[in-house]
Amino acid sequence: MPTTEAGTDDPVRGRRIVVAGAGVSGLAAAEVLVAHGADVVVTDDTPARLADLPAGARAGEGLPDGTELVVTSPGLRPDHPLVDAAAARGIEVIGEPELAWRLGAVSASPPSWLVVTGTNGKTTTTSMLAAILAAAGHDSVACGNIGLPVVSAVEAGHRVLAVELSSFQLHRSPSVRPDAGVVLNVAEDHLDWHGGMDAYAAAKARALTGRVAVGCVDDVWAATLLSAAPAPVRVAVTLGEPGPGELGIVGGMLVDRAFGAPGETAELVAADVVTPGGAPGLTDALAAAALARAHGVAADAVAAGLGGFRPGPHRSETVGVVGDVTFVDDSKATNPHAADASLAAQRGRPVVWVAGGLFKGASVDDLVARRTAGMRAAVIIGTDRAEIVAALARHAPDLPVVEVESGDDEPMTTAVRRAADLARPGDVVLLAPAAASMDQFRDYAHRGRAFADAVAALPAATRPPGREAPAEASR
Repeated sequence: MPTTEAGTDDPVRGRRIVVAGAGVSGLAAAEVLVAHGADVVVTDDTPARLADLPAGARAGEGLPDGTELVVTSPGLRPDHPLVDAAAARGIEVIGEPELAWRLGAVSASPPSWLVVTGTNGKTTTTSMLAAILAAAGHDSVACGNIGLPVVSAVEAGHRVLAVELSSFQLHRSPSVRPDAGVVLNVAEDHLDWHGGMDAYAAAKARALTGRVAVGCVDDVWAATLLSAAPAPVRVAVTLGEPGPGELGIVGGMLVDRAFGAPGETAELVAADVVTPGGAPGLTDALAAAALARAHGVAADAVAAGLGGFRPGPHRSETVGVVGDVTFVDDSKATNPHAADASLAAQRGRPVVWVAGGLFKGASVDDLVARRTAGMRAAVIIGTDRAEIVAALARHAPDLPVVEVESGDDEPMTTAVRRAADLARPGDVVLLAPAAASMDQFRDYAHRGRAFADAVAALPAATRPPGREAPAEASR
């Protein structure tokens, strides 16, 4: 049901609106727009996706006469012909989260937005935040880039939203002013879409325009964005000992010196119970705690939420052991910054690195220069293989490198077999691609499942407790 209060001006009722993209967020936007009385046309570059639209929406192409607003999918580039056509006609182009914000703002009880962004760690942090809010008893939900469209969460009437937003989504969310927002980190990613690091970082900075801005200041870019944030309250997160107005770690405890009484240190949770552990996991936990504390959540609920949290699949997940070689799926490492953290987390164990895909304008040179010392071998897959193979030749000329041609059998099956041949007892075969997956797989989850299935098909493979065998291993 629409959440707009009777008699309140609805920002979409009676307007002709084009929804560009019939993916999950586009279809959700179309459904909500129809419910609010808009005249909705849905377009998509793949016409087959227009076959099953929400009741009341109709398929179209381009910008029909009378179009007043375009709600676009996150991936639609700024230079897309439809976006150019809208600009030429003076038609506003927004994203689905911006639509959600506008509808929520005129509802009887606007929800609180707690926004998470960053190059890496967004989904883990958002999930941690949702766990904390649930432990505190709030009517809350995780939404946005994590899966559930924000517009659906707003329409359902949830009171508190743990919102994961990508740079694409923030770029087209000019009105969003969250109750609290965090920038976790900023590293090279999506530069082909934004046109450069400055524009990419500027999109991320939109998360810091509300009441409370949180920045993970161990990251230089995040610290810079926090220092320039217009928010009246700015809170730093660090893995070191925090000063006043900061969250950090003291004596093995995550602590808060920002949201209590002046001079007070609130102990939140022991660092050794946080999962995932290591520097990235602890930073994510502190960021989630900061947003929750900004919303008034008590320290004991932070402890309960983080203590019971377990990460989703494809995030440094052990998927099998073969001949004392451990196979780890970190398919979520979709850019060099994430792969760097994944490789660092192996704590000196020799690694056979499975990497490659679409680099989206990011450079892998620094990553290869930092992380190949002590590496056993590398197996390279994907469309942009040449870039990473060249970097390995420059920085690790003696490292054995296997390049898997895209036509070799099923690429992940071949890659896992070659990695297993190269590994020795005690080694880790690590899928940390440093690249996007869409050249060979539907998404990072499909890539991770292909890796796990290929591991399960190896002779004498054993799976960790709780992981079921695939229905049919890749061959």
